[in-house]
Amino acid sequence: MPDGRRRRLSARLVCHASEAGGRRVMAVVQDRSAEDARDLAQLEMGMLMDTASIGVATYDPTRGWLAPEPPPASLRAAITSQAPAPDKRASGALLGIGRELVEASSMPEFDRLQRALRSGERTEVRYAVRHPELGPRWLLTRVEPGALSGGRSTTSVVTLDVTDQERAQRRNDQLLRELTTILDSSTAGIAYLRGPVLVRCNRRFERMLGFEAGAAAGATLEEIFARSMGALQGAGEALAALEQLGEGQPFEAELPLALGDAPPQWYSLSVRRAQADGGQPEAVAVLTDITRLKNQQAELEQLLRDRELMFSLSEVGIVYQRGSRIERANQAMASLTGWASPELSTLDAAELYEDTRACVDFEARIGQALREQGRFSGERRLRRRDGSLVWVQVAVRPVAQDAPEAAVICSFIDIDERRRSRETLAGQAERTRAVLNSVLVGIVTVSEQGIQWMNRSARRMFAGELADFVGEPMSIVATPEPDHPLRQMDQLQRLEDGQTETFECRLKARDGREFWVVGNAVLTAHGAGGRELTIALLDIERRRQAEVRIAQAQASLQRVIETAPLAIALFDAQTLRVQQLNLTAASFFAQPLAALQGASLDDIQPPAKAAALREWLTLAAAGGPARQHEWRDGGHESGHESGNESSTESGESAASGARVWDCRIAALD
Repeated sequence: MPDGRRRRLSARLVCHASEAGGRRVMAVVQDRSAEDARDLAQLEMGMLMDTASIGVATYDPTRGWLAPEPPPASLRAAITSQAPAPDKRASGALLGIGRELVEASSMPEFDRLQRALRSGERTEVRYAVRHPELGPRWLLTRVEPGALSGGRSTTSVVTLDVTDQERAQRRNDQLLRELTTILDSSTAGIAYLRGPVLVRCNRRFERMLGFEAGAAAGATLEEIFARSMGALQGAGEALAALEQLGEGQPFEAELPLALGDAPPQWYSLSVRRAQADGGQPEAVAVLTDITRLKNQQAELEQLLRDRELMFSLSEVGIVYQRGSRIERANQAMASLTGWASPELSTLDAAELYEDTRACVDFEARIGQALREQGRFSGERRLRRRDGSLVWVQVAVRPVAQDAPEAAVICSFIDIDERRRSRETLAGQAERTRAVLNSVLVGIVTVSEQGIQWMNRSARRMFAGELADFVGEPMSIVATPEPDHPLRQMDQLQRLEDGQTETFECRLKARDGREFWVVGNAVLTAHGAGGRELTIALLDIERRRQAEVRIAQAQASLQRVIETAPLAIALFDAQTLRVQQLNLTAASFFAQPLAALQGASLDDIQPPAKAAALREWLTLAAAGGPARQHEWRDGGHESGHESGNESSTESGESAASGARVWDCRIAALD
């Protein structure tokens, strides 16, 4: 062309024979550039739609749905030689979507598309189909109404396969939901920062700081903490550290939150800078509730202080020992041994024993007890720094049960004085038992388990040895009477400590001998916290026989007094009251016998006679010699001294006709 452009022309030549015998050639030249441009545009559009899986169709009311016509084969071949092969199956499938291929969940959107096509409205619909060849696909169809020349209306429909885009979007949405669920269910508050501004955070972060949902977004970290906790140095340090922290480096701080009078809530703030492509730094802030941890830490510190005080201030020597080496000892152990606490750490444990043999034996006992029982308790002699030996009570417990001998904790209590006291008490007990064995009274010790001990007199009384009676009840020596005192031994439950009870009963020895005893039971406390009954038994068999003989003699004497023809009366030396008299004495006083028992002189005699008898009785009670008096009924006469007779004789005077009594008064020892 004159302007330098090139134009493609199409020429057609026709040769004709002329009448003159010559030839003529007719040339028809046509400009086909518009057709070529149209074909090229159609080919390029087809290749673009096939490559991008786009289906295009046009609806003409006169001709119906029109698909784009393919370009000439020559032009299509020229272009396709330079372009990748399109997916003809996909592009063709996009134009044949029927209702039966649409997924049920996308049916409302597909119906909206159909309504837009019928009414010629502009719309854009995304729906899912399940193609028999392509499988499940997501399609995006856009309907665009238009007008042609002559006033005709048309509708263009473009369908785009957006399966990959939809899958990626759904996968992103699923990941976002999972991440949101994880963040919302987390016990830690998590926030995303861009520079100093909080962009997004989970609900836990807002609840921890007292914000409503979404209220914290857009505020700076310093403003958020200032509203919830007041001015905090930790928040400012965290913001300042964002500019200096490298990627992945954390910043951590502990922040208290006090709400009114409630105990403060402790939060741990951790800020870690994230990777950012220039611009403002990005970071992730994690807020963790550490109130419980702080409380446990405070309790642990208090327990550690208490344990250290108990370890240091205890009066019991405590040693932490690993193997044969002392790793730590308290001040009480240093005072007990005479070595300083640092010096004990350099000593071998064997240096605190009496000798090497004692060390080997005692350590063997400890090892065996730890393996069998898991603990040990015993007594040994401890060598102090000055070489002196003291008795100590040792208790050993392993630190770990699975390795009982690896590390142990030993406690030492000074029992040297208690040991000496115990030995003294043991010696005193032996001496006491020796004394009890020498007395003639039988001593028996009884507990709830039966007889525990008896002295030599009790063994001789029971005709047996101690081994024959240990553990047996006291009723073993009781006679068959059901109400025998030794068969009702409830004193252990009934008596109080130190209270005594006396009883008298018969016993039967092992040799069959029966005898009377008088017993005294006293309750005492046992050394092990129990109750013991100490019973002292005295053999009164001879005394019982003597009492029987005395009773028999007294009965004989009483019969003699009752039958004697003498008036015999017995007065109390202090009160001068009648204590005993016979029937003849009742006739002397001229009163019934029953009225005279316990009566005074004024009750049984007139005043004159009562005064005379009182005088005689008083002189006799003063210890003077026995006196003899005459007593006449109606009067009396003083008598003379006589021998040591202690009776009152009576007689009658035949001369005067009145009765005259010969009275003899004597004092009885």
